[in-house]
Amino acid sequence: MGEFWPVADVLAYLTGSWRVERSVRDRASDAEGRFTGTTVFSPFSPSAPFSPSAPISLPSPSSPLDDGDDGGDGSDGLLHHESGVFTWQGTSRPAERTLWFLPAERAGTADVRFSDGRPFHDLDLTTGRHVADHPCAADLYRGEFTVFEADRWRTVWRVGGPAKDLLLTTEYTRPR
Repeated sequence: MGEFWPVADVLAYLTGSWRVERSVRDRASDAEGRFTGTTVFSPFSPSAPFSPSAPISLPSPSSPLDDGDDGGDGSDGLLHHESGVFTWQGTSRPAERTLWFLPAERAGTADVRFSDGRPFHDLDLTTGRHVADHPCAADLYRGEFTVFEADRWRTVWRVGGPAKDLLLTTEYTRPR
């Protein structure tokens, strides 16, 4: 077996709870931060929105995000909800974010979107590794996704632009 762990179906693989440890480094200033928390990937349906603190708008049945195939379980994909504590230069505060992981055109892959439906990136872990780009205004976010085993994967985002030079490394492990 090689260095990477191939994943036949990214949505099935991600479903459930993961412990999250993220280091954030501003390479321009050498400032560092850390996020620790939990990410939960749970099935969702446009008729039953998830709301940890405030409603999010999900695509309507006529939305271009809805391909009409709900996989037979009433869900259209996974809701990614991350929550924990972010510490930046000695100051800690609660932090959370929500993303959508929707089935992509090719079986076993995903279309990742922000919680308002805007495209973020594609995700194909069939080889155990994937690189995705997300242009954002003058910045470029390049993410490298690596699966090591059934219960451990990592993302490394490099963010570059006129005012940004960041490195975000996130380790995901399933609680045992």
